[in-house]
Amino acid sequence: MQIYLVGGAVRDALLQLPITDRDWVVVGASATAMRTQGFQPVGKDFPVFLHPKTHEEYALARTERKTAKGYAGFDFYAAEDVTLEQDLARRDLTINAMAQDETGRIIDPFNGQADLAAGILRHVSPAFSEDPVRILRTARFAARYGFQVASETMLLMRTMVNNGEADALVAERVWQELAKGLMEKQPQIMFEVLRKCGALKILLPEVDALFGIPQRADYHPEIDTGIHTLMVLQRAAEMNLSLPERYAALLHDLGKAKTPTHILPRHHGHDVAGVAAVRAVNQRWRVPKHCAELAELVCRWHIIFHSVANLKPKTVLDTLKKADAFRRADRFTSALNVCVADTQGRLGHGQTPYPQLEHWLQMLSAAQQIDTKTIVADNLNTPEQIGDQIDQARLAAIVPIQQAFKQAATLP
Repeated sequence: MQIYLVGGAVRDALLQLPITDRDWVVVGASATAMRTQGFQPVGKDFPVFLHPKTHEEYALARTERKTAKGYAGFDFYAAEDVTLEQDLARRDLTINAMAQDETGRIIDPFNGQADLAAGILRHVSPAFSEDPVRILRTARFAARYGFQVASETMLLMRTMVNNGEADALVAERVWQELAKGLMEKQPQIMFEVLRKCGALKILLPEVDALFGIPQRADYHPEIDTGIHTLMVLQRAAEMNLSLPERYAALLHDLGKAKTPTHILPRHHGHDVAGVAAVRAVNQRWRVPKHCAELAELVCRWHIIFHSVANLKPKTVLDTLKKADAFRRADRFTSALNVCVADTQGRLGHGQTPYPQLEHWLQMLSAAQQIDTKTIVADNLNTPEQIGDQIDQARLAAIVPIQQAFKQAATLP
């Protein structure tokens, strides 16, 4: 029995990055031998065991054979005669196909160290094409490390897309990879790679459709809506925003792809027009509720949030109510965070101030501090008036704050 550290732990150690998970491959052992030594079997599809003390995963060396389209169509062979190199050969990228023995020696049959040094993501073998999830994983690794995808790997990914492999992806795996990619250091790179290989048009056609859509150059010097979208996403990452906020940043302008061509580059009503597209993406990939709701909220209301200086106090109150800000202040704040990224995710506007955020929160705070208990007590005999009385009190709290903000906005 020989045991090797494999995959991401070896890769990240060579990159001098923190190692969060360690995976091990066992060569020359059987499932019976593993159980005899106290390892706990946990794998359903192939023999994976938990170490009796460290609880890290140890997998028997195995080979794989494609049996059907998509992610699930595989047969596995795990036995004592499977070699380390055969196990490494089934992996996706050369940088993930290295192992380390107990002495620290690196086993690198596919030149992963050279690709690490060059910043290249290269597939190990043609078997890469057997698992379409690898398209997403490769794009995600590009976003994580800033590496380039090898030309032959990009060509293979395009071929996979053209052959319909991406069509067979299941929602859970797509969302899992998208969520991880959104949280990488340079998430915009993931979507650039997906677009280059054609997968973006299959997985997120609503986002793909934004590229080539012009915007007004005085508001958007970058002009192209797709480029703006990725700039907003990247700004959200630089602000260290959460997954729901980054997801909302990606989808906030989907309505611009619906703009009639005769009014371009203006996009009147794109906030309302985009809601259906956001809902379609949410449903397609079974997006978690907290992400889905924020994305829809930002899409629908971001123009109103931006334009607060032009709103009447009554419109401000109505917006706070429709955005459910009184009950879900944290979500409302998250939506405003995305609006900051939207404002700053424009060419030359990376540090543009966004006073609207503090202003909205100030008005919300003032409206929340009204004495609702007294209003209820004063209207016990006329309960039908309580709602209107609360609205009037909230409005009275909002008016002076909004008036002061408008006056400040008109000053030279």
